[in-house]
Amino acid sequence: MARQLRSGVGWRVGWDAEALSFQALVGADDWAVELTQAEFDEFCRFALQLSETIEQMRSELMEEEAIACEASSDMLWMEVRGYPDAYRLSFIVLTGRRAEGCWSIEATKEVLRVVQMVQVF
Repeated sequence: MARQLRSGVGWRVGWDAEALSFQALVGADDWAVELTQAEFDEFCRFALQLSETIEQMRSELMEEEAIACEASSDMLWMEVRGYPDAYRLSFIVLTGRRAEGCWSIEATKEVLRVVQMVQVF
């Protein structure tokens, strides 16, 4: 499979199945980090899980009430913070090299859209 890179304003997500150590790339305009397949699998799982959680909380929140939800494992910590319609996505890689990143509200929507389609990579 050839290398794949999807990108837009403030975000990018890539995959290279032939890479030896780090098959995935996540980033923004001014930063990027490579992830192992296991880290990327966890990244995708947490991103979708947190997106679903914040959507489920919608009916429990007052219109002006913000929320933060997080998920973590021994590889990754991830958080969504904001309102059900507008939130930021942040993460920290907890493995040996350590890295962190976050996306704007607008970029988060696109990162989540791409993560939902990740099977096409």
